[in-house]
Amino acid sequence: MTDQRTPVVLIHGLWLHSSSWYPWMELLQAEGFAPLAPGWPGEPDNVPDARSHPETMAGAGINEVTEHYATLIEALPAEPVLIGHSFGGLIAQKLLGLGLGRAAVAIDPAPVKGVKPLPFTQLRSASPVLRNPANRSRTVSLTAGRFRYAFGNAIPQQESDALFEAHSIPAPGRPLFEAAFANFSRSSPAAVDTGNTRRGPLLLMSGQLDHTVPDVVTRAAYKLYGDSTATTDLKQFPDRGHSLVVDQGWRAVADCALGWLARQGITGRSATADL
Repeated sequence: MTDQRTPVVLIHGLWLHSSSWYPWMELLQAEGFAPLAPGWPGEPDNVPDARSHPETMAGAGINEVTEHYATLIEALPAEPVLIGHSFGGLIAQKLLGLGLGRAAVAIDPAPVKGVKPLPFTQLRSASPVLRNPANRSRTVSLTAGRFRYAFGNAIPQQESDALFEAHSIPAPGRPLFEAAFANFSRSSPAAVDTGNTRRGPLLLMSGQLDHTVPDVVTRAAYKLYGDSTATTDLKQFPDRGHSLVVDQGWRAVADCALGWLARQGITGRSATADL
């Protein structure tokens, strides 16, 4: 029997393993969706292996990651909802612009081409990668202290350290270099078809205390969609940082996404499920 549930593809960003989506997957399953959280190209199946073999993820760029998820999406039985965090939010926007998603939720998304604000906190969060050009072709790990600044600044130290131990993995440096120089490249892989009027609805979410993708960056991305007649919404979360999808407040973010999807007429069961 064909699965009539609406697929949801969860796309993580840099320095988090795909298993960090497990609580979201349990909630989505309970709501009748068919969620999956594939890792990035070359990502091992678990956190210990990812830490032990960082070389398997080295060199993956925005286009390679987008193509990786596009291939997975094309094999699904129905058009999925896309939910992405950080660089996963950028990838979700690219896929939606390409017509490969029914709708997308981009949470604290990495800046797309055309976003001009470059706050100091964003530069500091990216500095472990961008300070060395050689990092473009290799993976880079965060220390607990750098994770605290980039992800856990809005939560208690103990919780940040626990999230670091549970979910943090080395990340390829190439996407950060591509995003950092996007506005200087005519064919940047960080470019998104923001003018697409035929795409599905898009929700951008922002944690207003985020160091890695500050609120001003997400608001600038939202403005880039102004020429499109397709639905584009913005939701801001006061007192939340970049860890908002994995910390103790994740459920409020997930419930907001589910409520928005419901208002777009998207639920866990497809429209043909009862026919």
